[in-house]
Amino acid sequence: QVQLVESGGGLVQAGGSLRLSCSASASASSINAMNWYRQVPGKLREWVAVITRGGTTNYADSVRGRFTISRDNAANTVYLQMNSLKPEDTAVYYCNANVRGLVYWGQGTQVTVSS
Repeated sequence: QVQLVESGGGLVQAGGSLRLSCSASASASSINAMNWYRQVPGKLREWVAVITRGGTTNYADSVRGRFTISRDNAANTVYLQMNSLKPEDTAVYYCNANVRGLVYWGQGTQVTVSS
């Protein structure tokens, strides 16, 4: 069983920045890829960004150029730096990890962007 713990959410004004963290209980060498997703009540969970074990990244078009995903393998932690935030970025943000073919989710952290 792998546990993921997100932190760093909060309330920020439009144009501001936040950095989310996701700490994993598994070692980095066992994690194939880590993703960030977000979800607004009443809507499907939306994929935001991915980083592979080798460091390859990809982003949803809605956040490309504003968000940056990174990982610290020594700390078993993945980050999501969010800049130029917009009200439409308001959501609960979740990280997930693919560990030996199994997918694990964190509990989520709320991000609220005020206009």
